[in-house]
Amino acid sequence: MLFDSFDLVSALATLAACLVSMALLLAVSQQLWQLRWTATRDKNCKLPMPKGSMGFPFIGETCHWLLPVFAKVFSHEALESYLPKIQQVIQESLRVWSSNPEPINVYRESQRLSFTMAVRVLLGFRASEEEMRHLFSTFQDFVDNLFSLPIDLPFSGYRKGIRARDTLQKSIEKAIREKPLCSQGKDYSDALDILMESAKENGSELTMQELKESTIELIFAAFATTASASTSLIMQLLRHPTVLERLREELRARGLLHNGCLCPEQELRLDTIVSLKYLDCVIKEVLRLFTPVSGAYRTAMQTFELDGVQIPKGWSVMYSIRDTHDTAAVFKDVDAFDPDRFSQERGEDKEGRFHYLPFGGGVRSCLGKQLATLFLRILAIELASTSRFELATRQFPRVVTVPVVHPVDGLKVKFYGLDSNQNEIMAKSEELLGATV
Repeated sequence: MLFDSFDLVSALATLAACLVSMALLLAVSQQLWQLRWTATRDKNCKLPMPKGSMGFPFIGETCHWLLPVFAKVFSHEALESYLPKIQQVIQESLRVWSSNPEPINVYRESQRLSFTMAVRVLLGFRASEEEMRHLFSTFQDFVDNLFSLPIDLPFSGYRKGIRARDTLQKSIEKAIREKPLCSQGKDYSDALDILMESAKENGSELTMQELKESTIELIFAAFATTASASTSLIMQLLRHPTVLERLREELRARGLLHNGCLCPEQELRLDTIVSLKYLDCVIKEVLRLFTPVSGAYRTAMQTFELDGVQIPKGWSVMYSIRDTHDTAAVFKDVDAFDPDRFSQERGEDKEGRFHYLPFGGGVRSCLGKQLATLFLRILAIELASTSRFELATRQFPRVVTVPVVHPVDGLKVKFYGLDSNQNEIMAKSEELLGATV
């Protein structure tokens, strides 16, 4: 009897501990993005704390007039102008990966690739290779300590993050001040160009501090999630060689692939990329199974009822993208990697509005989703047409979901030589981006 009582007390204590742990976990997770906001802001910054948004808090919450501005940044015309620059950044990265005699850490190198794309293409900053390495290392320190407890002590993660932020802001301020001098002869307007010009047109010229902070937001938005999705794409192409071969078949059928390399006379255009239906299915399936971000918070604008439960106005609500994809009845055999589920014949994602939402849903869906999918499509085309790669470990690594989806070991892959146009690719890269870009 005494033993039974002890078991009951022990069980109740365990239950209480679990409930307390869950409550603490919910409270902490709800404040993580607010710590991100305070970590990226200078102490003198007067911008108000935003509510209910996980992405672009500065752009989406503080300066509402900037939302139509960023519609220009990610418009069809803007994406068309970014395309050759993105392609060259990807080609150059693949050239570096394949020249490495040792296997690379795909997740780490994908972070470097997405960072380079954001800095060079989206923001139009000019920097030498040495400066880029320093910027990336500093930004990595910033991201690694972004969600540290806000305890400002020597050697604390928070102090390291603040120090990295300050170093980043100094470099960004230098790049912003030099930007007008570096824009001569540039054939497109990048996101920062449009941001600064539109601010002047609206009579709300941004201060240097606001520009630095919005720039870090832009880099952050393009960094972790794109690297996560890029790594997942490469891992799935390794797992499913038949999918990779079907991608190549589609490129051949469209005249883009000949003798194992991209046809140089067939310049990639946005309309051509969008028309590649199987490629679109592959990217969608990668984002369904391996959505980089698990969910987000929103604030209830009015009281509503969901499954018999009343949610009062003003409450914070968390929605789960990953659970939605896992439990949506429209998807058959949800654990299988099956790009054909998105084909015209099956169209499993067409059976409801909010069953498939890798970029969120409604008016607060990701502002940069078109740019992100374009990046992934170009990466897939380059991988299918110019690269040979294989897993460097005995088995595929386990995937974890915090802070974003990524393999525990980063995914070790050996890349081999690019196609016969390797030297031409390098020359075009320098011509388009400039030797110090």
